[in-house]
Amino acid sequence: MRQVVSGARTMRRRELLQAAAAAVLLTGCTASPIPRPSPTPSGSTAPSASFTFATPAPPIALDPAVTADIESWRVTRQVLECLVTSDPDTGAPAPALATAWTQSADLLSWTFTLREGITFHDGTPFNAAAVKANFDRWYAFSPQFRSNHTGLAFTAVFKAHADQASLSLYKRCTVLGEHEVRIELTQPLTSFLAAMTTPAFAISSPAALKAGTADVEDQPSSGTKISRYAQHPVGTGPFRFREWTKDSVVLESSPTYWGPRGQISKLTLVVYDTPQSRLQALLAGTIDGYDAVTVENIETLVRKGLQVVRRDPFSVMYLGMNQAVPLLQNDKVRQAIAMGINKDAVIKPFFLEDTKAASQFVPPKLSGFNAAGGFPSYDPEKAKRLLSEAGYKGEELPFYYPLNVTRLYLPDPQKVYAELSAQLTLLGLNIKPVPVDWEDGYLQKVTTAGDHAFHLLGRYGSYSDPDDFLAPLFGAKNGEFGFFDAQIFSKIERARGLPDGNDRTQAYQNINGQIGSTAPAVPIAYPISAVAVSSRVATYPASPVLNETFNHVTLAAGA
Repeated sequence: MRQVVSGARTMRRRELLQAAAAAVLLTGCTASPIPRPSPTPSGSTAPSASFTFATPAPPIALDPAVTADIESWRVTRQVLECLVTSDPDTGAPAPALATAWTQSADLLSWTFTLREGITFHDGTPFNAAAVKANFDRWYAFSPQFRSNHTGLAFTAVFKAHADQASLSLYKRCTVLGEHEVRIELTQPLTSFLAAMTTPAFAISSPAALKAGTADVEDQPSSGTKISRYAQHPVGTGPFRFREWTKDSVVLESSPTYWGPRGQISKLTLVVYDTPQSRLQALLAGTIDGYDAVTVENIETLVRKGLQVVRRDPFSVMYLGMNQAVPLLQNDKVRQAIAMGINKDAVIKPFFLEDTKAASQFVPPKLSGFNAAGGFPSYDPEKAKRLLSEAGYKGEELPFYYPLNVTRLYLPDPQKVYAELSAQLTLLGLNIKPVPVDWEDGYLQKVTTAGDHAFHLLGRYGSYSDPDDFLAPLFGAKNGEFGFFDAQIFSKIERARGLPDGNDRTQAYQNINGQIGSTAPAVPIAYPISAVAVSSRVATYPASPVLNETFNHVTLAAGA
């Protein structure tokens, strides 16, 4: 299902991307168990190759339970593992640190059989007690800690923590034996197993969490504060952490890894924050590959015969609106903004071919996608009339956008901002540009309470369920949108517990339609993303949900 295309001089951009790889998310059964641990899998040799991969931004923190940034998770996916992972071909949950699992008849508990003979990279044992220690930590996150991290995955999935136990979908984690745990819920949660594949639920060494005072954030990083543990993660993954400097992260193959170690002994993830600098580094042979191929460099990649690996779209880029700004509490104003945006004019110049205009916040491949949409169609003249009816008098509206970064869902933030700002200005809105360097805490500034009226952001899905998009964005009031709709909150909560089937699909379709009619934010695009690699690379493990670990990169003979 994955192919790599080395471009020909005569190929057009569209032809290249249509032919490039697309690892497609499908539903499927649990995969067969992975073999038992061995330092070097049978029939293979120890890794011996160095590999350098360029990323568009540095990680913010390396504690995946706390920081859901794409570049942070890119690192932690290599170092830490979850109980279950997503199968690269089907997207279905597959064995990782757990080899098997069962759900109780009342749908309120899951029992996991854990893989035996595994140690964390610090030499401490992986066992049921370690799993419990991680779940206990997440459940116990304090209100103050949560106020500094409004996007916590545990909160999005389970709704509440120990201090609000009556509201939480999570109840407890119980050790049943050295290698068996039971996780209990207070209500059925259909997406539970899929959610456990998210890097946020990766298992850290309890000893390392304690030594690194993981819940004490006193170290500066990208405009925020992180813990000492978040500077040095310790897990059971195919690579162990060695070093993190301003512009790079260095990892090395773990000699005790239980699964295939692959060919790469040293992995360096290095930051090149502009598309041109990444392209030039690949052409010069300084790097072996990079993420975030953009429109402006794909034709050069084609002409030079370099390889491009495409991912299927599994993200949504959106214009955020903050209802803490009084004007944006007006339904007519938000509807006017939604119908005043020409999405194609944003997408065609700046996004890769086959990127589609977004009609809602759930990607088309997921159940619950509402074919009718719900957001108003493009009608700038009607938008102007609605603004007039709403009594808009030219109030200044701060529009935040990031600098010096490329995101997989936002390839050229400054140009996208310029286009959207121009469109909003033509509607008669008084836009105040607020550029913020990504490393100066842009993400925190636009996802917490503040004066941002508008902002650019996106959500990259990490598992194949509509809940992964709707619950974190619109399941409760947050600082990003300042949005409160008790009916939508209640509908999302109900849909999460419905069994897979027509009723659940219909529930999410209705929710998507209702979000469109209230327009708390405006979905703009379902972006295509792509990786470029050198001739050294035979295959790259592209994944729509970014489940890409470098022990599965294969190098060409003699590379």
